[in-house]
Amino acid sequence: MLFFLTLPVFTFLLGPLSSQSSRRHEFEADAFAADQTNAGHLVSALVKLYKDNASTLTPDPLYSAFYYSHPPAAQRIDRLLAHA
Repeated sequence: MLFFLTLPVFTFLLGPLSSQSSRRHEFEADAFAADQTNAGHLVSALVKLYKDNASTLTPDPLYSAFYYSHPPAAQRIDRLLAHA
């Protein structure tokens, strides 16, 4: 029981590394999808998805870097438009 209570203290710093890896893979997936179809359609789908989920399009950069497993919508949209 003590192990499970102290585990978050030791794994706290692994969270941002795991999130960064997940965000990198998400950018790679977006690039692949942009190669396969029109990036504009992907952008409109992302905006609709974020609106339907009532997510903020511009979260706090430090919080999102630490806790978010997916990149913020603004970053994803910028990369998709640059890829197009």
